[in-house]
Amino acid sequence: MKAKIYVTLKDGIHDPQGRAVQQSLHMMGFDGVQDVRMGKFLEVDLQATEKESAEIQIKSMCQKLLANVVIEDFRYELIDP
Repeated sequence: MKAKIYVTLKDGIHDPQGRAVQQSLHMMGFDGVQDVRMGKFLEVDLQATEKESAEIQIKSMCQKLLANVVIEDFRYELIDP
């Protein structure tokens, strides 16, 4: 089973990297860009065969290592081959 994990900053958390990308896009002529928020995308292959087991593992991984739950949110998709 494969998990696609998306980690993003929570609303209200300052995103200097996203701001720098937005400014660079404006300098390149993309004036319609109103906001940019940076995040992380991870793909994890699991040996789990049951969806419930995979969800427990992914949530634990995110809470313990992959996301800083104080300032970041995470969501995931499970793909069963």
